[in-house]
Formats: sequence, C-alpha cells, structure tokens
Amino acid sequence: MLQVQNISFGYDTKTVLHNISFSVEPGQHVSIIGESGSGKSTLIKLLYGTYDLPEGEIFWKNQPVLGPKFNLVIGYDFMKYVAQEFDLMPFTSVAENIGKFLSNFFPEEKQKRTAELIELVDLTEFADVKVKLLSGGQKQRVALARAIAKQPEIIVLDEPFSHIDNFQKQRLRRNLFKYLKEKNIACVVATHDREDVLPFADRMIVLNNGKVIANNTPQYLYSNPEKPLIASFFDEFNTFKASELGVKQSKKPVFVYAHELEVTDKSTIKGNVLHSYYRGNMFLVEVEVNSRSIFFYNKTALKVNDIINIELTNSAKQRLSL
Repeated sequence: MLQVQNISFGYDTKTVLHNISFSVEPGQHVSIIGESGSGKSTLIKLLYGTYDLPEGEIFWKNQPVLGPKFNLVIGYDFMKYVAQEFDLMPFTSVAENIGKFLSNFFPEEKQKRTAELIELVDLTEFADVKVKLLSGGQKQRVALARAIAKQPEIIVLDEPFSHIDNFQKQRLRRNLFKYLKEKNIACVVATHDREDVLPFADRMIVLNNGKVIANNTPQYLYSNPEKPLIASFFDEFNTFKASELGVKQSKKPVFVYAHELEVTDKSTIKGNVLHSYYRGNMFLVEVEVNSRSIFFYNKTALKVNDIINIELTNSAKQRLSL
C-alpha cells in the first residue's frame, strides 16, 4: 500500500500542497485531477522521491519514500515514474531503450519481453529506429513501455498521453491500463483528461489550490458533484438554485449536466435559443434563460431566437431525488 500522510510542500515561500493524505492499494488505479497549477505534477514527483518533504510522510508498504537528502540516486526499484519530459537515450533504438533495464544474462527472455512491450505500445514497426527520429508521441510511448519493463509494484504517471494523438491514444490507454490491472501494478495518474479516469480509475482525487477537495470513486463524484470544478471535469454543466428545480431543504447550488436537460411541451424552464454547436452525434444548444446561458444536448440544431421549454430528464430527476 502507498500511504501519503499529511504532506505539505512548497517552492521557496509559496506553499503548493497543503496537508495531503490518501492511500493506494496494490493494483489500484488512482487518478489525480485538478486545474493547471493545482499541484498535480508536484504531488506525483513527491510520490517518487524527487523532492525532500518538509512536512508529512510517504510510505510504500513499510518502506519510507525519501528524497535526494537520503538517496544518492532518486527513485526505488519498486516504483517507476514517467514524467512529461522523457529521459530516453536518443541515439539508440526503441528496442534498446525499452530493454535497457532488463537482464542481459537471459538474452532470449529479454528479446521476447522487449518485443511484447513494443507491441503493447504499438511501436513494432519502429523497433529498430533511433529514438531521436521519433515524434513526441512516439517517445512518450517508449517511456511508458520502459517504465513497466521490469514490472514495478507501482507506477506514477504525469499526463501520460499528453503528446499522443487521438488516433493512437484510445487503444494505447486501454492496453496500458488493462496490462497494469492484469499484473496487479498500482497506478497513480495525474491527468486533465476524463477519458483517463472514467473507464479505468478506482478512485479519483480532486486537487484545488493545493488541497484535496474530493476523494471518491469516479461514479460517486460524477453523480454527486459538489463543486463546479468536479462537474466541469466530466461534462458541460449548468448551475441552478435549488428552488429553481424544486429541490427542497437545500441552500447549495445544484449542478446539472447538459445531457440531463431536454426540450419539453411544459413551461418548466423557458428560454431563447442563442446557438447550436455541432458535436458529431448531437448538438450542444445554448439557450438564454433569465439573462444567463443554459446548455443542453439535442439531436438536431434549433433555430436561433426560437422560444423553447426545457426540463430535467427522468434520469436527472432520479439523481437529484426529485
């Protein structure tokens, strides 16, 4: 188990992380989300021992994770870290980079293992290509493969697919996270992409201004977004007063996703159509309601300046217990 206990950290006089605590079980996938500057990357680096901790402690099982004051070489054999900047050997091949840390005493096993990892990240045709000739996305895939080559107990990833285009990203993401689950490798991922989280994460930690404001399953946080930051991570959303929707005994704002509103014949919420944004299989419609914009999805575009009525879908009413 990874145990993060009451850690705080800052650069010079600026505190970046405030009293952070959480744990990660073996084989568990934990996603860390937050806006740029929220402390995601700093937290990932602390988990790896890149910096010394002024406050708090980090343990993997019973072993403390310590910084450069205690370790001449940063990092531990049980943990691998993939940063947004890749530490690769540019003048050697993809295969040589990935197999760098595999034993030379068993050349056939090394060759087989390297080939498996190259296939996992879809770089088979580039196995003999020097890394300096690869694109940024291809280099990122090499870094991911090399990190899991010796099957660490835990891997920490900072925006692991940020350089990879959408043509490769979906398949690679499925392959990598499926592999980590099958091998019972714990995974902590700092990301801004909900597709890294919703299908794969067991838990989701939300950072805001260096503090944990939520720590729960993606399913729970999706259904119970208590902050605009959480709702916005999942989808387009609208903010209503509880009284506007008939939510009783609540003074908190209510967050409603765009797909939870629909056109109706009733006069529940009346608005003026401002714009329809094409989104492929649907349109995101912007409607002016009481001098503010409300967004919802519709199968067809709606005519600008038309007056329409919208209401909550049945599933939204169930989620909000209406």
